[in-house]
Amino acid sequence: MAFVKVFMQNIDEIENLIKLISKLPGLGPKSAKRIVLKLINNRDELTKPLAKSLADVYKNISRCQICGTLKPTVIECSFNKCDVVKKKLDKICVVENIADQWSIESSSIFDGYFHILGGTISSSGQKKNDLLINSLVKRVKDQKIEEVIVATSATVEGQTTAFYIQDSLKNIDVKISKLAQGLPVGGEIESLDDGTLYSAFKNRTGIKTESD
Repeated sequence: MAFVKVFMQNIDEIENLIKLISKLPGLGPKSAKRIVLKLINNRDELTKPLAKSLADVYKNISRCQICGTLKPTVIECSFNKCDVVKKKLDKICVVENIADQWSIESSSIFDGYFHILGGTISSSGQKKNDLLINSLVKRVKDQKIEEVIVATSATVEGQTTAFYIQDSLKNIDVKISKLAQGLPVGGEIESLDDGTLYSAFKNRTGIKTESD
């Protein structure tokens, strides 16, 4: 059995798959190897349909370049009503990634639009222009938004991004709020339970900008 594992790991296709899977959140090389072995042993039940699903997602799903949420590639974004506003909402919740959006959605604590930045401003290379901040400013103006809730994580990068968002909106007549201080330092939105999220939203506070 040991000989089989060594031989398998010398196959380029398997090595590449292990490396790719080990990059997924919460997985390391050992977990990736177990997953690959499971796939190899269940080619028809798992590998084939998984490969098709991944190909379908790659081909048919993309991020909206206005609000950042996922959408079918062939149609305009309708989740956040980016193209045509059918139901008028007056709030936008700004989050770092789609996982944060899903967490807030599942808790049913927010009734409004979402805006997914696609990351944070960081020293690791993520720049302001890489994020959908300019489109956020345009949405706030065009949709006459009354409140922008900045729901970035309680990390250095998250707070830096929040500050830049505030600065970008300083010349617009809109209320800017941040989640309550109950968020743990270094905590990410997607890892919070519903109770903590509810409290953070309910007790959110307004932010003063330089133009106030």
